Order: sequence, then structure tokens, then C-alpha cells
Amino acid sequence: MATERYNPRATEQKWQSIWGEKEVFKTDNNDPREKYYVLEMFPYPSGRIHMGHVRNYAMGDVVARYKRARGFNVLHPMGWDAFGMPAENAAMQHKVHPKDWTYQNIASMKKQLKSMGLSLDWSREFATCDVEYYHRQQMLFLDMYEKGLVDRKTSKVNWDPVDHTVLANEQVIDGRGWRSGALVEQRELTQWFFKITKFSQELLDGLNGLDEWPEKVRVMQRNWIGKSEGALLRWEIAKETPIDGFREIECFSTRPDTIFGASFIAIAADHPLARKLAEKNAKLKDFIDECHRKGTSTAEIETAEKKGFDTGLKVVHPFDDKWEIPVYVANFVLMEYGTGAVFGCPAHDQRDLDFANKYELPVRPVVLPEGADPDSFVVTEEAHTEDGVMINSGFLDGLKPKAAFEEVLKHLSGQMLNGRPQAERKVQFRLRDWGISRQRYWGCPIPIIHCDDCGDVPVPRADLPVKLPDDVTFDKPGNPLDRHPTWKFVKCPHCGKPARRETDTMDTFVDSSWYYARFTAPRENEPTNREAIRKWLPVDQYIGGIEHAILHLLYSRFFMRAMKMTGHVNVDEPFKGLFTQGMVVHETYHNKEGWVAPADIRIVEKDGVRRATLLSDGSPVEIGSIEKMSKSKKNVVDPDDIISSYGADTARLFMLSDSPPERDVIWTEAGAEGAHRFVQRVWRLISSSAEILAHVKPQAGTKGAALDISKAAHRTLAKVADDIEKLAFNRAVARLYELVNKLAPELQNLEQADDEKRSALRQALDFFIIMISPMTPHLAEECHAALGETDLVAKMSWPHYDPALIVDNEITIPIQINGKKRGDLTIARNADQSTIEKAVLALDFVQSNLAGKKPKKIIVVPQRIVNVVA
Repeated sequence: MATERYNPRATEQKWQSIWGEKEVFKTDNNDPREKYYVLEMFPYPSGRIHMGHVRNYAMGDVVARYKRARGFNVLHPMGWDAFGMPAENAAMQHKVHPKDWTYQNIASMKKQLKSMGLSLDWSREFATCDVEYYHRQQMLFLDMYEKGLVDRKTSKVNWDPVDHTVLANEQVIDGRGWRSGALVEQRELTQWFFKITKFSQELLDGLNGLDEWPEKVRVMQRNWIGKSEGALLRWEIAKETPIDGFREIECFSTRPDTIFGASFIAIAADHPLARKLAEKNAKLKDFIDECHRKGTSTAEIETAEKKGFDTGLKVVHPFDDKWEIPVYVANFVLMEYGTGAVFGCPAHDQRDLDFANKYELPVRPVVLPEGADPDSFVVTEEAHTEDGVMINSGFLDGLKPKAAFEEVLKHLSGQMLNGRPQAERKVQFRLRDWGISRQRYWGCPIPIIHCDDCGDVPVPRADLPVKLPDDVTFDKPGNPLDRHPTWKFVKCPHCGKPARRETDTMDTFVDSSWYYARFTAPRENEPTNREAIRKWLPVDQYIGGIEHAILHLLYSRFFMRAMKMTGHVNVDEPFKGLFTQGMVVHETYHNKEGWVAPADIRIVEKDGVRRATLLSDGSPVEIGSIEKMSKSKKNVVDPDDIISSYGADTARLFMLSDSPPERDVIWTEAGAEGAHRFVQRVWRLISSSAEILAHVKPQAGTKGAALDISKAAHRTLAKVADDIEKLAFNRAVARLYELVNKLAPELQNLEQADDEKRSALRQALDFFIIMISPMTPHLAEECHAALGETDLVAKMSWPHYDPALIVDNEITIPIQINGKKRGDLTIARNADQSTIEKAVLALDFVQSNLAGKKPKKIIVVPQRIVNVVA
């Protein structure tokens, strides 16, 4: 019978409409079944989805559909991370209001995501710029403020003097503002902070229980929190170089054991002592100003050229009052970490060594590597940072560094300087409080009122929400809220006198730090519903990019603890399981005019060589490297084009099948065409068999070919379930390809098949359809209907396999002759040694090698290997 070609455009729209009408994916909080919460990081509404979205959401959808089939009550919501600078940039560039731009983009992207056939509960949808959402965020802010988790203090920030705004570290590129290109300044501004450092140890300890997170992410978070166990050491300023108000310099060090290797003290540009000295030293003031022109990020400071300014001050070594050490102001020391001062031991720290070599300071080794000669050991270009034995360190000589650490603390903690012990044990964290103030309009307003008499006054809950005004202008740089003629002027809630609203808005990371909790009860008047939280959190499977491995995940973990302290949640961790998928990458193409889009070229392969030409005029185009898809390099493939040409199922299948999900996937037209051919092949095989199999009872075979078919189907069913549980989507798809290859010849000869084989084939196809449904849901529904069924695959249960049919009674054992593999033997798994030896001796290649002689020995390692010694 002739079969019509599968038409994804018509088919996919049909099934999406049916799912929507029947509200198949709407989740009921009162459903008594075991819960499963799967969530992908929600998108920023830029206006278009990209292939990275397709991959991310296809993965989450496979998990959601599979878990539904396994009988779970699945929550799979979608929303929009909608505040941020791009909307304000669009307002300035295109004269459109940020709200209009954002909601237009949401409508466009929602339509695109729906075309993918995702099993989302759209009834829970919200955008973080919805007043209803940021109203609850303001409620959370006030609750956190009341519990002492919010602070307002002066902080050093990156300031763009052209755009008149604070920039995040990531927005400072080579010392310049990412948008204006202006040289960034370091300024001190009064900012709002969340006290994330209150939970430093708790956040660190909590990582130990996140065993369903990638280890690399846990390591990144541990490093970011950065717990250091060390000591505060006080160095007396030499009496020959006094300075008003300063008698000592306090340093934090994780290596007090290396104190006899110290050759300089380095203090931050913002250290009070540096500022005091700069009052009478113009050159030092210029050096400090130069330091301020760099960004504030640790990464930028660590990678910048190490520079210092010799202050002329000296300090006295704690163990030798005749030994004086110079004091430098250095561009690599942060005032925010420790005390803003360190002692440099060049021989055993690479940064210190680079600095010492630059300024010709002494390099004195004090830790000797195991087995090295103390008389000849020197350090010149590479610091020795490993373990060893103490040398050149007086009473510490011969000790291991760990023991020397304790000895230094023991001696100096009993030695007084200016009325205090000269050393004390100290635990230091790299983690800093989270500055949330942003000088922009399109963000959640901070619900605080500033009164000259009463100070900072929280907006009363009854007066929430503090709404963003619509009548703002973007005709000049800076924050429109700050120059609004009326919005910021209010009466003080305490005294009734004229006061001012806070015009800073919240960092958009705040919006995404609790959205997963709001999804559990998105229409609740309070920020959360504790019963819904108890039911749904933590998220069972969270999926998103590795670029959010630190800040977003850390802030979300902090928010859970803050919300628990304020009574909104009853769990500590937001995400039980975490998966970070790879990127979608593509070849780049360029000619003398610049980058060329994939849609504008033709590629022809001849004799193994690929050549590209421009479609418009046939001129040559150079094929470049494979890189992350980006608009700037034009190597972007539009999902709309793929879905309209091949269908959503093809796009999903290729994204899932091409490579392991944690690795990058290379988008190729050939790969997409291959996935599309498989979709067509499946449809052709099933639709052409439907007339015969529609009324056949599915049943496992018991003998011959029917038994082989059932074994293949049941084994695949077991393995695909295991693969999906492990998020090994590419392996699951590969097994389904193998099953189709197994079934294809049997289906093509269906008319000659007996009843038992037909029943086995029908069961195999039923299994296949439900197994493929998480990957290609529209195709699965269409094939299911072609076989005469009227129920929806999306509502069906995952079948049970027969354990007896997945056991392989045969085993293949490698056969060696004199230690070299010569072939294999397939034999019953439970065969005894005598049977195995007889079977081995009967093999042609064994007989050939023995040449009629008896073997000296046959060594059988059961179910592993056989070695024939000739």
C-alpha cells in the first residue's frame, strides 16, 4: 500500500492543539501521586529563541514526558527572566518603551516555544517584570530587611562615566564599559546588599549533600565561597618611619609558616594607610588613581600586570627586630579580602615571585622540596608551592609546613604588640556580600523611602507594590527614575514629612533567585504557599548552562536559606539534581566582506574536500572554525527555519542524538537531514503496517523469530528507561535506531508473518512509540493513531518489560592463543569448563593455529576470556 509522506507542519500543529484543548500538561497541586519537578533555566525574552534553547528545553521535555509516563505528578512550568539592560538599550535605540519591547518579545518567543511541542504547564506562566511578581519580591525584600539580611553601606563599584551607571564585573571589558566604551572608574557609592556572607559556612557545607550535581560545579562554588584557614599577623611599623595614627599593619595569611621568607608587605590602594600616605605624596596618589581605573573583579585584578609603589615605610619582622621589610601599595591586593594587606613570600607564591622579580626584592626559600639539597636549592622563575621541609627559618627548621604553621601561631599568639596578641587564628571567606543596587529603570524597585529625619524607612506592606512609572524618558544617560519629576517624591511613612523613594532597582539575579519557588503557587497572594513548597521543592531536575554555575546557583541557594529564615519555605536547597548541558556550535564562514550566514552559502564536497560558495554570485567563501553560535559571526541557525522545513520533532531528535548532552553539539545540515530521514522512515514503516497490525493483540513471542523480536523490544525498553534516568539521551536515541533496524525487515514482510510474529511486532511497535514519544512526541501520537488507537500517548503509562526476556542466555568470550586475541566464542552463559574447552578446540582458527597438536594448557576465566597455550 502506498504511504503518504509524513507532513510535520500539519501533524505537529494538530497534536499541539489537542494537547492544549485537553489541558494534558496542566498540573494539579492536589494530585496525590508522587511529585516530580523538572525545570529548565527560564529564558530572557530577547525576541527570538535560538538552537541553545531548543536543546535545553528538548532535554527537559524528555524528562518531563518520561516521568509522567512513569506515573509521577509532574510540574514543568515556563516563565520569563524579563528585567534588565537590553530593554533599556532598545528604548534608547528604537524609541520604544521597555515594557512594550519586553512583552512583544515574550509573545513572539512563546509562540516559538509552543511550536516545539513542549509539555509545559502554561497556566503557571509569569514574567519577572509582571507587577504581580515583583510585588511579591518586594515583600520578600522587606521580610529579609526585618531579619537583618539586608544592609546599606558604602562600596567600591565599577562606574561608567558616560552611561552614569554601575557596571557588573562582566560588563567591564579591558577596563572599559561594555556599551559606552568609556574608561571605567572605581567609585565608592552607597549600595544595597544582601548579607549572603551570613551563610558562608552553611553554603559551603551544603555542597556536600548535592551529590546529584556535577562535581565541577560544586568545585566552582567551593572556590567562589573560598574558605581559607590562616592567621592574622600584626607587623610593627619601624620607628624610623612613623606615620600619624598608624603603629602596625595587620595582614591575613594562609601561610604563616613561610614568615621567614617574607620580603615585602603589600597593601591595597584603598587601605587607610595608603590613603593617609597619598595625602602628602602626589606620585602615590596618581598610582592609586591608576589602580581605580581597573575593574573590581578578582579575575581582572589577578590577570593584570602586577604593579606596586614603594611607600618608603618599613615594618619589623616579628621574630627579628633587626630585620625590616619594605611596604608597597600594590594593584593586586583587594581591600575587600582579609585586611587589605598581605606579606609577600616570593619563593613560595607565584604572584609574589613575579612582583619580587619586577622590583628586585629578595627571594628567600624557606620550604625545601623532598630530596633537594638545601645548599644549592634556589627559586628564580617558578615558585615552589608544594610540601617539603622548613629551611632558613630558625626554630622552624626541619618541621613540615603544617607543623611550622602551628609553631608560628603558638609563639606569636603569646607575644603582645600594642596591647594585643601579635597573631591569632582566623578563618576567612572569599565570598562577599551581594550588592543588588542597579542605577537603571527596568528592574524591581527597592521598597525603601529615605527621610532626612527618620533615615531609611521600609515601605509599609499595605503600600506595596512600588510600581515602576510608565512615563519615563530615555533621551539621556543615567537612571530615569532618579530624574522623574514626581515618582520619587513621597511622604515619610513615619513622620509624614517630604521624603524620597529609593531610585536604584534590584539586580536581575534577584528575580531569578526564587522564581522556581513561585512556580509552585504562582497566583498566591503571599510570595509562597508553604504547603505547595513542601510538596514540590526541591526541584528534582534543574537544567541549564554552565555559565550560571556560580552566581545564579549560589544566589538561589542563599535565597532558600533567607526565605526559610523569613518563614516562606521549609527546605534548604532549591535544586536536588542539576544538569549543565553543552552549547550548540556551528562552522563559521567568511569572505572579503566579512562573516557570512550559513543560509547564504552552498557547500559541495568533492574528493573529500568541502568548498563553500556564495549563493548569490558563486564567489568563494572560506570555511572557518567551529564556534558557539553568535549573531556577530553570523553562524546562527534559526529554529523557525528548521521547524518550518523539517518539523519540531526533527530539531528535537537531532539535538538529543548527536552527542552526549553535557558536550557541545555541532549543528550540521547533514545531521538535521539524517534525523529527518529517520522520522520519515519510522512513519513509513508504521503507517504501511497499520492496516494489518491495527487489530492485532500485542503479545510477546515465545519461539523463533517472534521471540527474537520480543527480546529486542523488551531489552530496548529496559535500556532506554535507564538511559533517560541517567540523562543519556543520545544513547537512548541510538538504541531506538537499532530497534528500528531490527524491526524493519520483519515489517516489510508482514504479509508473510504468522499470528505470533504479528503479535510480537505489534507489541514491539507499541513499546517503540512510547519510547520515542519523549523525543518526538508529535510523530508518536500520529503513529499511535495510525494503528487505530484513540487515546493520547502523552497520557499513557510506560510499559513494563518481562525480566525473562531481557536476560541474555548467551555470552561472547574473546579467545587468545599464546596471549594474542585470535577470535571470539559465543556460548551459553552457564556453560561449564569442559563444554567451553570442547567448543574452543572446535573453532577453525584454533585448529589452524594448533596444526593438529594438542594444546599445552587451556586457561578459562569464566565469562571473561579463554587463553589457549599451544
